[in-house]
Amino acid sequence: MKYFPINKSLFVKNREKFTAQMKPNAIAVFNSNDIYPISADSTMPFEQHRDIFYLSGVDQEESVLVLFPNAPHEKHREILFLKETNDLIAVWEGQKLTKEAALKTTGIKTVYWLQDLEKILFEIMAQCDTIYINTNEHYRANTKTQTREDRFTKWLKEKYPAHNVAKSNPILQRLRSVKEQVELDLIQKACDITEKGFRRVLSFVKPDVWEFEIEAEFIHEFLCNRSKKFAYTPIIASGNNANVLHYIDNNNQCKAGDLILMDVGAEYANYASDMSRTIPVSGRFTKRQRSIYDAVNRVKKEATKLLVPGTIWADYHKEVGTLMTSELLKLGLIDKADLQNENPDWPAYKKYFMHGTSHHLGLDTHDYGILTEPMQANMVFTVEPGIYIPAEGIGIRLEDDVVIQHNSAPINLMKTIPIEAEEIEDLMNI
Repeated sequence: MKYFPINKSLFVKNREKFTAQMKPNAIAVFNSNDIYPISADSTMPFEQHRDIFYLSGVDQEESVLVLFPNAPHEKHREILFLKETNDLIAVWEGQKLTKEAALKTTGIKTVYWLQDLEKILFEIMAQCDTIYINTNEHYRANTKTQTREDRFTKWLKEKYPAHNVAKSNPILQRLRSVKEQVELDLIQKACDITEKGFRRVLSFVKPDVWEFEIEAEFIHEFLCNRSKKFAYTPIIASGNNANVLHYIDNNNQCKAGDLILMDVGAEYANYASDMSRTIPVSGRFTKRQRSIYDAVNRVKKEATKLLVPGTIWADYHKEVGTLMTSELLKLGLIDKADLQNENPDWPAYKKYFMHGTSHHLGLDTHDYGILTEPMQANMVFTVEPGIYIPAEGIGIRLEDDVVIQHNSAPINLMKTIPIEAEEIEDLMNI
């Protein structure tokens, strides 16, 4: 792995929190992701399933975690199954976790090779009443591919039909949304790497550069700082491309006088950062661009103040809508008649700001979190208002990542990343 080792105490604590919420006499099973094929003998780079990583720190394929806190035999209360490694595998694929290395990484003492999974499961299934299966219930989930977890769940339910079935996901949604300090430090590291990439880009951008060249500058800096990749597919959108919310082609030339909306973030140790900045190709904002930019920045600052314990996500977005409405009125983009005639289900401001302001951030860019429950301290949220005006070729979004605090203002993990218009211009004209 490119990242430095994470102390196993994080994963020990995460397992303790999870098992404390399990039903009596139950087991929970978590699988690694597949390595997905492309064609012939080509595969996509491996990405670990975030749930097994959260609970164990294991970051390799063909791994299975079993938790059985009430197991009669202490050695079976935490079990890790790994693909058996040997000298030949080490030559062709690189070193895999040994049983000794797995203990150092995870704190789990009982480690078997994967070939023993069915035998050990047969033994412990006779000792429990309930199986926790791990389903994907994220509010944005839209998965059409059958995962390794899906296949295992199907096999398990067919093999042991008399057992009760429970779901791990509601427990994980709550646990993963509230971060430990170690996790906050890892997200901060990802944000710091993102900052390095952004500062590099500020000195690189000039008229006629290509969007993909800017993307290359980011990934160069990310890799040099132990990030293995972008946390999500990057958006480098110049001119009117910025008005396509999920523009990822990044294949146009940046023209003098236009703006570039960049929505990028580095990952570090599987933890995500998520940043949006909008900069002028020519190094200076026009008067109109600056007025819109400052309006977005003001909304971002005021929206950030609303992220406090007890806030309900839906109420928060209504308040942000009020903030944006005020700014759009000042800009002359909407008027009082628009407000009088607006559809309550699609307020007037939505014409120019049609997406949400914040989402959970963590091991996933759109991380786990139950949106109907109040916000809590140590949750991490993005704050990302925007104004999009296709008729003017202007799209501006500004985004930082913040941590909710108990009795104080949220901590901005991106506070050192340039965002004020004057600072952006100064750095681009050194």
